[in-house]
Amino acid sequence: MSLITEYRTLEENIKEMQERLKSLSQDDKLKKELEFEGKLRTLMGEYQKSLRDIIALLDPEAKVGKAQRTAGKAAATGSKRARKVKQYKNPNTGEVIETKGGNHKTLKEWKAKWGGDVVEGWATLLG
Repeated sequence: MSLITEYRTLEENIKEMQERLKSLSQDDKLKKELEFEGKLRTLMGEYQKSLRDIIALLDPEAKVGKAQRTAGKAAATGSKRARKVKQYKNPNTGEVIETKGGNHKTLKEWKAKWGGDVVEGWATLLG
């Protein structure tokens, strides 16, 4: 794309965005939302409260941030849950595989050949 074509495309995009901005600025809904936000922020400043304080006040059961959830889970459980050993017996070949995860080379080959659902049907949980 030549520079002049890129320039004209950007210029056209800017005009469209300016028209959209103009129409939004005349929207009554937007005006009310902006007014509400301004009053809320003023009130929060008056009482020295943050958005987190407001959320905690209005919805104590609200989900906390991901970092806090992760830290809480790690502290509560202590460590990861150990995976259970599965034994897969291929009825076509009689071959048996024992694994804790699905990253086993032969298991992957079986799933590619016979399908994941079929191969999972061959599994028995060992412990």
